[in-house]
Amino acid sequence: MKPAAFEFVRASTLSEATAILLESDGAARVVAGAQSLGPMLNLRLVQPRVLVDITGIAELTEIEDRDDAVTLGACVTTANIEDGRVPGHGLHALRVVAGRIAYRAVRNRGTIGGSVCHADPAADWVPALCALEATCVIAGPDGARRLAIEDFVTGAFENALMPGEVLQGIRIPRLSSVGRWGYNKLCRKAGEFALAIGAVLDDRERDCFRAVIGATRGRPIVVTDAREVRRTGGAGLNEAAVTRLLDQHGITDHAGRRQHVAVLARALDQAAGA
Repeated sequence: MKPAAFEFVRASTLSEATAILLESDGAARVVAGAQSLGPMLNLRLVQPRVLVDITGIAELTEIEDRDDAVTLGACVTTANIEDGRVPGHGLHALRVVAGRIAYRAVRNRGTIGGSVCHADPAADWVPALCALEATCVIAGPDGARRLAIEDFVTGAFENALMPGEVLQGIRIPRLSSVGRWGYNKLCRKAGEFALAIGAVLDDRERDCFRAVIGATRGRPIVVTDAREVRRTGGAGLNEAAVTRLLDQHGITDHAGRRQHVAVLARALDQAAGA
């Protein structure tokens, strides 16, 4: 099957992109790497009247390097991150995550912003960035706004972009010198979408201890105070607490719960240096 007919427009500025999106009255879709949108077009799961290519917008490929955080333009590719283009101090975790996503051909084209906007529950970037306290920088007809990534993703394949808005970038705080990070996922084979994802950030200097359960049926489960999922008075995962958390979010099948518990336990061990 091939896509339904559409008009293709290459925007050169953010204001041009937002204007086209507004004028389309919901009939336009933004395209960058097209690693998710391309197959959806071919299967006619989406049939936009206009495709707006944003890869020519300079701001979307920029990387802003500051002492406390790095802001990645939405069109920075996963391969750019894997290859160390992102300043590594305090953010080595990004390179680890990038190198485990799909295959190199996909990483060459796929963008971090595209993955976040697509909001596939089984993809890597959203749960990883939730653990790292990332913030989405959104450009729109009324100016820019910021939204924590766990609020930006509103459900499976759903995000909080309003009409005319474009994800401009993602701001990621740096880990302190004592910050520790763990990330683990379960796949049927390397390169496939995950069955379970666990991410943990333990940064005591910033008073931050977060845990994230990804590859759920919808939004990642974000635990902003992860002391509740760690055993009282010691290292290791509190399996009973995590099981209750999964039950609360509708993950009640035994096999699914065991997968999520095991993956989060490994991420917690990594963050603890085990």
